[in-house]
Amino acid sequence: MASTLADESCEACTTDDEPLTEEEYAEYLAALDETVWDVVDEHHLHATYPFEDFRSALEFTYEIGELAETEWHHPDIQLEWGEVQVEMWTHKIDGLHKTDFVMAARMDRIHEQYAPE
Repeated sequence: MASTLADESCEACTTDDEPLTEEEYAEYLAALDETVWDVVDEHHLHATYPFEDFRSALEFTYEIGELAETEWHHPDIQLEWGEVQVEMWTHKIDGLHKTDFVMAARMDRIHEQYAPE
C-alpha cells in the first residue's frame, strides 16, 4: 500500500475537516516505513531517516523540500550528520490528515534511493 499511498494526490483540507482519529489513520500508518515513522500524541507524524553520511542527508533534505514546495505542504525538517528528522501535521486542522500520510509515503519513496545496498 505504501507505493499506492505515495501515488495518491495531496488534497487540501478545509477548516471544517476534523483530524483523523487513531482508528482512521491506522491503515495509513501501516503503509509507511515502520522503521522511521511514528505518530506522536495522536497529533503529528515523526520520522528519523538514517543516512551513511552528511551529503546524502543533505540531498534528501533538499528533495523533500522540493516535494513540500510542489505540494504546498511543509514539514518541519531537522538535518544532522547521518540522519534527517521530519515532523508533519496539517496546521489548518491542528492534527493529522490523509495528506500527511501521502507526503510521508512519498518521502519514504525518495529515501529508498539512499538506502545502503
